Amino acid sequence: MPKISNKGIQMPESPIRKLVPYAEGAKKRGTKVYHLNIGQPDIKTPEVALQAVKDFDIKVLEYSHSAGFESYRNKLSAYYKNQGLPVDTKDIIITTGGSEALMFALGSTLDNGDEVIIPEPFYANYNGFATASGVKVVPVISGIETGFALPPMEAFEKLITPKTKAIMICNPGNPTGYLYSEAEINKLAEIVKKHDLFLIADEVYREFAYDGLKHYSVLNVPGLEQHAIMIDSVSKRFSMCGARIGCVVSKNEEFMATAMKFAQARLSPPTYAQVASEAALDTPQSYFDEVITEYVDRRNTLVSEMQKIEGVTIANPKGAFYCIAKLPVKNADDFAQWLLEEYSFNGETVMVAPAAGFYSTPGVGLDEIRIAYVLKKEDLIKSVQILKEALKVYKN
Repeated sequence: MPKISNKGIQMPESPIRKLVPYAEGAKKRGTKVYHLNIGQPDIKTPEVALQAVKDFDIKVLEYSHSAGFESYRNKLSAYYKNQGLPVDTKDIIITTGGSEALMFALGSTLDNGDEVIIPEPFYANYNGFATASGVKVVPVISGIETGFALPPMEAFEKLITPKTKAIMICNPGNPTGYLYSEAEINKLAEIVKKHDLFLIADEVYREFAYDGLKHYSVLNVPGLEQHAIMIDSVSKRFSMCGARIGCVVSKNEEFMATAMKFAQARLSPPTYAQVASEAALDTPQSYFDEVITEYVDRRNTLVSEMQKIEGVTIANPKGAFYCIAKLPVKNADDFAQWLLEEYSFNGETVMVAPAAGFYSTPGVGLDEIRIAYVLKKEDLIKSVQILKEALKVYKN
């Protein structure tokens, strides 16, 4: 029998999706499941985007340019400039989701065996993207005690070796909801310039910044043009996860020319999704104002309710729509599975994402979960009540 590749064997399971069969089993038994495990917003997609697809009249569904529609890139450039980012059309390649943008970034900057430093916990698929690219993730640990603030610069510099080619961050963070300050971004900029590294910033949650705080992009840093690579997506901003449209953005012409070869190899991003994404840029500011107000309300509700549970520690996120909670359990993986396989409260249960899968350091985050507060307030309150009751009877 032919053998599966080592790379395939090493490819990690998704900590977010691996419990799906247990959730399906719970639903078949008649148990209602509240999904706190995945960042799928229940916010409506802008009508202007959906209408654009309905109105798109074509006779042949043909390839687009490998870099994406020029009209979309022009409009995206104007959007970024309105956000204070110096992005021209030539600095943008449209990708099939932010995931492909990350693959292009890793493939264009790191060779097999090279290292990328990432503050952990981090978006679980970074492990998968790195494995697929033959790249080694070197974690620098941030903790719930500091709200997952950027680790000290010394912690980064101790990890830099001749194999280190990049530092990667998610800002605001998935799974922590941490929003890096301008000072923290500038510190990272100093390190990558000093050691001649790339700084890859996943900024797909840019609009989701709370408490009067502002998002500060790596593209805002003067003198970082040859180092900075930004990853973006329409998935969360416009509640268009299924569109699978993202982009990779950089002022570094050599990097962009290299990324373009990857773009050509996969031919082109999907046409109808680009139509929707281009139209979505006409979404009025009032849409975002309402969405931010809603998420702040949900965050406040979730955090205040979780703080009432004895033995639980929860970080207060300043962006995105995720947070990490430390539970009084030994193994959150087992607890999450038990919630779906064996437990219900008034015929209902919750699905959470065990946080160990968001670390690459073995044994870290075993008692933590990631919660996505993408449900309405009433459902969040019910979900926390279920967690509270479940922890009373769960046997470690």
